[in-house]
Parts: sequence; structure tokens; C-alpha cells
Amino acid sequence: MEHDVKNIALAKAGKDKIEWAERNMPVLRTVKERFLKEKPLKNVRIGACLHVTSETANLMIALKAGGANVRLAASNPLSTQDEVAASLVKDHGIPVFAVKGENNTTYYKHLEAILALKPQITMDDGADLVALYHAPKRKWSFNVLGGTEETTTGVIRLKAMAKEKKLKYPIIAVNDAMTKHLFDNRYGTGQSTLDGVLRATNILLAGQTVVIAGYGWCSRGIANKARGMGANVIITEVDYIKALEAVMDGFKVMKMVQAAPLGDVFITATGDINVIDKVHFMKMKDNAIVCNSGHFDAEINKKVLKQISVKSYISRPFVETFVMKKGIRINLLADGRLVNLSAAEGHPSMVMDMSFANQSLSAEYIWKNHKKFKKEVYVIPESIDINIAKLKLKTMGVDIDVLTAEQKKYLNSWTLGT
Repeated sequence: MEHDVKNIALAKAGKDKIEWAERNMPVLRTVKERFLKEKPLKNVRIGACLHVTSETANLMIALKAGGANVRLAASNPLSTQDEVAASLVKDHGIPVFAVKGENNTTYYKHLEAILALKPQITMDDGADLVALYHAPKRKWSFNVLGGTEETTTGVIRLKAMAKEKKLKYPIIAVNDAMTKHLFDNRYGTGQSTLDGVLRATNILLAGQTVVIAGYGWCSRGIANKARGMGANVIITEVDYIKALEAVMDGFKVMKMVQAAPLGDVFITATGDINVIDKVHFMKMKDNAIVCNSGHFDAEINKKVLKQISVKSYISRPFVETFVMKKGIRINLLADGRLVNLSAAEGHPSMVMDMSFANQSLSAEYIWKNHKKFKKEVYVIPESIDINIAKLKLKTMGVDIDVLTAEQKKYLNSWTLGT
């Protein structure tokens, strides 16, 4: 079986890790059990470009249980768990093309291997796989029926493609599902980002000033977790509504240039480029920590940081210290890549349970309904979203009220009032 992983001998550790994650993914387990019986994806070729983690492994196993022929590559050079990649190949017969720390050339070579499968459905996290399929110089001899997108950055890219009428096949924005972004982005990113910062630095957050760029769902999660650990939190924003919301939530809001001399820890999560730039670096205090939790490593201007520093050195695993002319030290975590997946293990399995249930059910939905779609970006059907929430609550032992016939009539009537 064709594959490219670091060391197949790591499979035992990966198997243990995958099984541990599965214990906390009851919704995906329920989907997998149905897939085993019904085989709704029999012989469907699915090419996935996702973070190769123990949670993703369980998604791949569920898709294979549904009859799919799957291949997996990493959606980030630093997020791969090599032991998990090895186990997927050895224990589950799933071709994986991912090595933690792979260079850019290898990264795209791995994406080429996924497209070599001639997938009928793609699964993406950041839209790199979709972008490669759409590359002007490449002419692929197969058509994709549909795809899914896992993260905000990817959805933004895909909507831009659709707006320019360049999107060649429909995409379901899994990220836009309520059971994804309200939980994965907020609680998952909030916890795992700080986990990455703490593993890399071992600092005490209590009493520190944490500057968070952006106030989308990911940033909200980070901000609330940081505040809960005793940090003083500053939010920077370019959106008036989100900035107002951050103020109303009790956070200080200011421009990044104003926050730069105040911050001890800087975390970006905007999806934009050069959010922390030269003007900000020049104002930072000694020993400031800078990291990114957005999908791409473009949010922190690494190029200019290298230009204005006189030297740099690795001070801890995942920490590169840049020394400025006046001796000021700035610590960049995980080379500016996703700190939660590079320096830690990513989101907890409990929250990825819903995200990957969305992925698996979206693949099934695409396969059954692809003829009805236009070449656009779609939101996951509400019925799937609600069903996932229902299943999650059930696994948590939570029951809720049901509207009576009288209550339903009242809510649907305009004649009943005072």
C-alpha cells in the first residue's frame, strides 16, 4: 500500500492514542456503527487533507467503515502525530501521507498523492487541497462531485472562489455548522491554544497580559479561557460589531500598536496577513511571547521579525528567541504555525466528536445529493446539525423539554397576543 509516514514502528503508540480518543467520541461512534451496517459510502473515493491527529484517525476509520476508499494527508506541516499516521497505515490499511515537520515541497507532494486517488469527494482543512485541484497550470483528468471544508480560513477562500465563479464543485462548509463553530472553535480552540502556549513555555498565565488579535469564535474561546486562568486580556479588532461585543464581554479593546508595549503574550486568530508586523515588534517588551492560532502562518510577519533581529536561537522546543538591537527578546512559538497543534495535541476528542460527525454525515449527504448542487459553498443541512446536537446531549445523559401541540401552535400564530 502506497504511503509516506515517518516510522511504521510507531504504530503501537498510535493505536493506543486512537483508541483513547475514540472513548470520548460517542457521536462519531454512533455514526460509524450505522455506517458499518448500511455502507452508505461503498466504493466512494474520499481524499482528505486534515490535521493527522488521533481524532482525525477516528473519522477516517468511520468513513472506511461506511465502505469508502480513503486517503489522508496533513493540512499543516507541523500538526501531524507521526504515531497516529503509522497506525492508520499498519492497523487500518488507510494510506497516509504525512510527516511532522515536512517541508513545503513534501507537503504539496503529499497533496498530489491524495489527488492521485481521483477522489469523488474531498475533505479539506484550509482549502489547500481544493486550491491545488483548481491550480491553473494543472489539468486533472477527473471530476470531483463535492467536498467539505473544516475551518474558517478555508471557507473564506472557497467563498472567494465561488464569488469569482471559479469553484469547480460544490463544498459544504462544515465549519459553519452550529455544532462545529460554536463548540470546536470556541471551546476546542480556547483550551488547546493555551495548552500549546503552556507546553511550549511553561509560563504562569495568572497576572500576565494576554493580547488576542480578533474576536471571532476562536478568539472568544481563547479570551475566556485566558481570563479564567487569571490573565488580563486585551482584544484587538478591525470589526466594529465584534469590538463592541468584546467590550460588552468585559475585555479591554484597543489597537495592536497600543497593546504592543503592554502584552506579555500575543495570540493571533484572525485569518489575515501580518496582523503582528514590524511596528508592533518594535514596541514589545523584553521576553514577549508571540504565537498564532489561525490556520496559516501568515498572521505574524516572520520575515520582518528575522530582518529586524540581530540573532535568533532555539531556547526551548517550539520556541525561537529573536534578539533585537537593544537586547529585547521576542519569543516566537511553533514557527508561527498553529500553536495548539504544533506544540500540543490540538482540540480535545470530546469536542472534535461533533466536528467529525459533521464531516462524516456531510460526506454521506454529498454522495446522495450531489446532482442537486450548484458549484457553490453550502451550509450543512439544519436537520444534520440538530441531529448531532441531539446525539451529543444523549451521550452526556442530558434530556430536554419538548414543545406541546399548544406551544407549537402559539409560536406559529400571529393572532394570539395580549
